[in-house]
Parts: sequence; structure tokens; C-alpha cells
Amino acid sequence: MTDDSILCLDEAEEGMTQAIDHLKKEFQKIRAGKANPSMLSGVLVDYYGTSTPIERTANINTPDARMIVVQPFDKSTIHEIEKAIMNSGLGFNPQNEGELLRINVPPLTEERRLDLVKQAKTVAEDTKVGIRNVRKHANDEAKNLEKDGVSEDEVKQLMDEIQKLTDSFSKKVDEYFDIKEEDILTV
Repeated sequence: MTDDSILCLDEAEEGMTQAIDHLKKEFQKIRAGKANPSMLSGVLVDYYGTSTPIERTANINTPDARMIVVQPFDKSTIHEIEKAIMNSGLGFNPQNEGELLRINVPPLTEERRLDLVKQAKTVAEDTKVGIRNVRKHANDEAKNLEKDGVSEDEVKQLMDEIQKLTDSFSKKVDEYFDIKEEDILTV
């Protein structure tokens, strides 16, 4: 393989790896029964007029499997943090104790678990679409290499390698989904 072919394959692998990393982050946001600080990632707090991720405004801990404790760095912002959590759509109702917020994480109902599995499935499918888009881009690059003088056989070989890469990353997505589904459905 030429250097250009190897570069094209490396770029495809990097793009697919980024898709998997994004999948992992999205899966962390999907609640699986027990309290986890990452459940609050994505919550934006109006911090002195600036929309700021909650992780930058407070310490977030889980003392046990059913409780999240949010302790603001600046105690005067506790009401803004409380409001942001309540308006986040996560279904949490924090208890304000003056210096910190306690969030009881209720056990999931069977219906809610099935909704979360659907949500995880959607994220997995979106990730597969992303991987296929990377494959399409890499195949286009491979075809351009042929125009630049790389042999037809080498381009065919490169496209086969890109497809193998795509298949392996799609299989990883399925494996991560299966793990997440089991995690969600385990009571």
C-alpha cells in the first residue's frame, strides 16, 4: 500500500474511533438505575450570566447508589444550580440544604427502563450512521487516489480494508449497546 492509502485508512479509523468515543459519552448520560455523577453532564447552569456546564460550578458525588450530592464551589449560586437541574428534563427534584443539593435517584420502573433501552438503541444507530458516513468519505478519498495514479487493484484493496474496519466498528457498537441494555434492564 502507498503512503496515501495508509493515510486514508488511518483517517477512517480515527473518524470511527471518535464515533465510538461519542457513543460511550452518550451512554454515560443514560441512567441505568444507580446514581452516577455523569447523569448531570449536559446540565447547563446560568453562572453569572454565562451558560456553564454544571461540572464547572460544583462538585458532584454519589455517596450511595440512590443519591447524588451537588456541592457548589460558590454557595451563592446554589439556587441557579437547583433551577438548572429542575429544568434539565432529567426528572430530578433536588433538595436544597443551604450549602449543598441532594438528589434522590428513584428506582426505575419497567416502562422507564424500556424507554431508556430505546434511547440507547437510537444512540447506537446514530453512531452506526456516523461510522458509515466515515466509510463513505474514506471510499471517496480512495477513488480520488485512483485518479491520482494509484492502481485500481490497490484502490480495491483499500476499499476492502475500509469495509473491514467499518464492520469491526459496527460490531463494537453492537457490543456496547448489548452491555448498556443489560445494565439498564438489570434490576
